[in-house]
Amino acid sequence: MRFCLNLLICVVFPSIIFGQSATISGRINDDTEKPVPFANVMLFKSVDSTMTKAGITNENGVYQLDNLSEGDYFLEFSSLGYQKLTLNNITLAENQHLKLGVYFLQPEVEQLTEVTITASKPMVQVKADRTTFNIQGTINSVGTDGVALLNKAPGIFVDNNNNISILGRTGVLIYVNGKRLPLKGDDLANYLENIPSEQIDKIDIITNPGVQYDAEGNAGIIDIVLKKDKNLGGNGTINSSYSQGRYASMVLNAIGNFRNKKLNIFASAGVSNRKRFNESSYNNFLNNIVLYETNDFVGKSNNHNYQLGADLFLSDQHTLGTLISSNVRDGSLKAHTRTEISNAATSNLVDSTLVVNGTSNARRTQKTYNLYYHFADYGGNALQLNLDYGKYENRSNRFQPNQYFDVDNQLLSEETNSIDIPTDIDIYTIKADYETHLGQSKIELGSKVSRIRTDNTYLFFDGAIGDRIQNDQRSRQFAYTENVYAAYLNYSLPLNKKVDISVGFRAEQTHAQGDLEAFLPELEEPPVKLDYLDWFPSFRISWRVNAENRMFMSYGRRINRPDFSNLNPFNDQINLLSSEKGNPFLRPEIQNNVELGYSYKSKYNFKLTYSKTEDKITRLVGPDADEPRATFGTWENLGFQDTFGLSSNMSLNFNNWLKSYLNFSASYIDNQANFGDNAIVDLQVFSYKLYLQNSIQLPKGITGEISGYYNGPTVWGGVFEMEPNWKLDLGLQRRFFKDQLNIRLLATDIFYTSNWQGTADFNGLYYVGRGFRDSRRISVNLSYNFGNQKTRRKNREKGLENEGKRVGS
Repeated sequence: MRFCLNLLICVVFPSIIFGQSATISGRINDDTEKPVPFANVMLFKSVDSTMTKAGITNENGVYQLDNLSEGDYFLEFSSLGYQKLTLNNITLAENQHLKLGVYFLQPEVEQLTEVTITASKPMVQVKADRTTFNIQGTINSVGTDGVALLNKAPGIFVDNNNNISILGRTGVLIYVNGKRLPLKGDDLANYLENIPSEQIDKIDIITNPGVQYDAEGNAGIIDIVLKKDKNLGGNGTINSSYSQGRYASMVLNAIGNFRNKKLNIFASAGVSNRKRFNESSYNNFLNNIVLYETNDFVGKSNNHNYQLGADLFLSDQHTLGTLISSNVRDGSLKAHTRTEISNAATSNLVDSTLVVNGTSNARRTQKTYNLYYHFADYGGNALQLNLDYGKYENRSNRFQPNQYFDVDNQLLSEETNSIDIPTDIDIYTIKADYETHLGQSKIELGSKVSRIRTDNTYLFFDGAIGDRIQNDQRSRQFAYTENVYAAYLNYSLPLNKKVDISVGFRAEQTHAQGDLEAFLPELEEPPVKLDYLDWFPSFRISWRVNAENRMFMSYGRRINRPDFSNLNPFNDQINLLSSEKGNPFLRPEIQNNVELGYSYKSKYNFKLTYSKTEDKITRLVGPDADEPRATFGTWENLGFQDTFGLSSNMSLNFNNWLKSYLNFSASYIDNQANFGDNAIVDLQVFSYKLYLQNSIQLPKGITGEISGYYNGPTVWGGVFEMEPNWKLDLGLQRRFFKDQLNIRLLATDIFYTSNWQGTADFNGLYYVGRGFRDSRRISVNLSYNFGNQKTRRKNREKGLENEGKRVGS
């Protein structure tokens, strides 16, 4: 650990002492000497025409570009209805504050001309309502995937079970292009691993969403925005990677786009083949019995996916579009589990051993369809209509031979079971969003209707495959239907030139019913019905203190409804000594969030958060009431959870050879609950994470990368306290053929220190666990760009910029 910290300090220190802070400012007027508000201001390097900074003029036609390095530049000014103006031969010295005075734009008298630019973005942008982690235009734009990018993003933590939290808060919703993914854990990780960074434009981290968003998701929303190219003509990218750890993985993806004045067609497709291992061990102490459990899992998966979409530009103000996506995963797992059973008084003497050499196979299919209409005029009025349908099919079966052996390894007994679990989920949504302006204020309103139907069947069989008999005592069917009707209203107003406020309210009416159907009449249970109306207020204020300092504060109320799998009341047998069951009586958790943020020069960003969650949903594991040697897991509502959070990040570019990105986050979590019979949760944990990424320009056009993280202690599942871990990655990349081909070599977790371990103590069960995954790997990635890669855009930026956007997304 000391070596890692020393290395991080040595690498980041030069990043801090070589910063630059030159500025360029001025004013833009029209030919009548009136100011031109909201004109585009773009600064380019003279040597290669690379865009360095972009901005807009304010209501008085004034602009200022900050955080510039010394060098030679040229400026371009453009605005709808005016001819483009270019200022050449601009030379900046270190820390110079250049004032250019007043320049004039002339009315446009000829057909609009085209502009050719090459885009460049800062890695992190902080706005009043979100933090944007840019991918395209940064070092992260090639050679990685969605899961790796989330680990790098500000304030995000991905635990050993692929659960995602933000600043210590769970209940994160993952969106792709503004559409929610009803996936979690390994299913979500697998989906994101098949999205290469070449297809991702940015990741929006919205920790306190406004009322325009669904109220679902206590920790907020992570929206992964895929590339939807606005370049004229055709272009695309082919990406392939090979990764070797203990086992090999291969991925091949392609993305393409064709666009003209009337039509935009975009598509992507990918295939992958992966093989991974997962090893874990647990020491369980319960009822004067010691269980030493070891698990050795080896999984294979084959995945293929595609996405096809089109935008039809009916006019400059009207767009009609559609998007179809599909993802299919076939997976298999070989699971070897060994549990040694002994008396606590003589734990070194094994009484008997349970051995399970099981297998499982699964196919998971996801298909989504979207149809949308978008209208936006030049007066600030916009209307967005969305129709969506998603179909998710999961088919899995498990073979589970349970064998007990005595101390001499002689077979004592054997019980063979198999389990089939087909699941179907259908999601329908209709959404309308409208915004308009009254003077300087903006009004946003909208509504949404969603319907979710899940059909779950749990079929338990006794006997070996080919000679099995369905056990109706342990088989069940569970159907869950949820209808949510929502409406919102939001009002935004600049109080003056520096202060903006936004106030909104959202109402959501929920009707839900769960029906448990048994195969035996005596096991039938009454349906579970939920019917409730919730209000979700939102308030946000932002203050531009001056050109270098900004502050903002926000408040929001959120809801987190139980996941479908957590409601499923099937008693799922993992083996004869371990089972788990969902809870159809889970209540939705309600959270109130307060955030305070500060940004200096848009390079140094800080955020303080506090949240209070009532009826926190968490997974608890304790002794089985029917079998004293077994453990039993279920989902319950905690009394409450208090979380205090801190996040800071900085992105530093200097000296043309070193770029650094530093992200630090911390949280204090207080979990409280009392379930009676001494089943008490009273746990406080201070958790933190440090992530550092450095890009170093080496000779011969080679770029080196040193990156890593250190995770402090944290808590998972309400009571499992995890120990610190850390990770260090090294990479090299180089571009060829006029930057069309990029080759990247990456070594991840080179010291194999990202493994997890921890302890839990709840309701008479104390256990110690640790786990290892196939995280130490060497990978090579090739990415090839073809077609028109230059950004050729009409000066009618507003019409093109609004195409395909989701209002409020």
